[in-house]
Amino acid sequence: MQGYHNLAEETAATLTPDGWLMSGDIGEVDAKGFLRITDRKKDLIKTSGGKYIAPQAIEGKVKVTCPYVSQVIIHGDRRNFVTALVSLDEEAIMKWAKEHGHAGDYNQVVALPAVKELLAPYFDTVNKSLAKHETVKQFAVLPKDLSIDEGELTPSLKVKRKVVEKKYAGLLDKMYAGSVANID
Repeated sequence: MQGYHNLAEETAATLTPDGWLMSGDIGEVDAKGFLRITDRKKDLIKTSGGKYIAPQAIEGKVKVTCPYVSQVIIHGDRRNFVTALVSLDEEAIMKWAKEHGHAGDYNQVVALPAVKELLAPYFDTVNKSLAKHETVKQFAVLPKDLSIDEGELTPSLKVKRKVVEKKYAGLLDKMYAGSVANID
């Protein structure tokens, strides 16, 4: 990009001194020299220990690894470790429940200790691919899937992180109960 037409100040604010566009994206260059966008700078989490985490990358790994997950929200901003809120794919978890002799509706099934036990190995697998400060130490299963109607998802089905974190603040706080740091 050469700049904005007749807008020198805006151009200077948008480009680095060596001419690169500051898009707000975070990426990495692979072995073949291709740029891969991995997150948005504004979406980074900074732990209480000062480490930065790209939550969308971790969320993507969880969703790819676990066939039962519908949505996952990685949390840890200003906290001393990373946690996750998970909503499950109703069809997949109800099929699993039926196959394993668990009766009840969706809300009853997702509250079963066996469901957390089912999900734990998937988180363990994802954690093996992460730096120590990125690993998910605890997770909680939400009582229902996230929805557009509840204001938790955008029309393009992206999670509204702040809305979900506010709605489930009590559940998040419970996972951090007794932990050392929470910087406000």
